[in-house]
Amino acid sequence: MRISIIAAVAENGAIGYQNKLIYWLPNDLKRFKSLTTGHTIIMGHNTYLSLPKGALPNRRNVVLSRQQRTLPECQCYQSLDQALASCAPDEDVYIIGGASVYEQAITKADRLCLTLVKDTPAHADTFFPDHSGWKETMREDHHADERHAFDYSFVDYERE
Repeated sequence: MRISIIAAVAENGAIGYQNKLIYWLPNDLKRFKSLTTGHTIIMGHNTYLSLPKGALPNRRNVVLSRQQRTLPECQCYQSLDQALASCAPDEDVYIIGGASVYEQAITKADRLCLTLVKDTPAHADTFFPDHSGWKETMREDHHADERHAFDYSFVDYERE
């Protein structure tokens, strides 16, 4: 199984505010969809609640919650280890948030698929864990334009 973490991260590590993404970057959303479609996504309950239409289509949606839950079109587990144990050995798994799930998964992940946003937001209450010690394997830089308020880069990392 290959475990990837995917997130949009500000220069100060910020990823969210009041259970919402800080950045609305159409190209980041396209990349997210392209990478995760057809694969398993694992998220915390609050991340699930932040999705506008619930479970994301064309993906196996796995939600982590300490409480036993039944959510439409989702499989629910009480821990990341239980969720990962339910995955096939050849499965591509994407961890999509939130912060506590990223924190648990950072030691288990094989790859980080980050969108690094050249900005420090005024308000943030959720941050990505430290990922020093990971080696950059791919970078694609983009400039701000009419649809993207900030410069940003798609950057992939693998464990050193």
